[in-house]
Amino acid sequence: MKTQDTTDGEFEVMCEINMIPFIDVSLVLLIIFMVMTPFLVKSQIKIDLPKAKTSEQTKTSNTMITVQVAKDGAVFFEGQPVQAAAVEGTLKRMLLDPERQPVMIEADKDVPFQFVVAVMDIAKKIGAIKMGVSVKQDVGKR
Repeated sequence: MKTQDTTDGEFEVMCEINMIPFIDVSLVLLIIFMVMTPFLVKSQIKIDLPKAKTSEQTKTSNTMITVQVAKDGAVFFEGQPVQAAAVEGTLKRMLLDPERQPVMIEADKDVPFQFVVAVMDIAKKIGAIKMGVSVKQDVGKR
């Protein structure tokens, strides 16, 4: 409790709650949730990538567009679901520099290949030159 000196020399009790620490903690929590949400959303999509013995680790750049194709054919851009009819429009909006910006397709190993070809065809139609398919490194016997 704080006391305040009144004009006649007596102290008066102040019954106020200091909101500054509460606001500070709330803002820190808000920032943490804003930073972590994209990672949590992306990790919720269940995609079992196919394995390859000759896969190479590539540098992930900030400009790379990640397209995920789930087992049921659902398409996700950067972890956000997109309707099949809106795939071309969404990719066109995200692909700012088609000649330099790579498009990485992460398709489940059990997805029909037609879904992967459809996404690649849309990217090619928009003008994407750099495309890749993501796989898991097979660390079995060589």
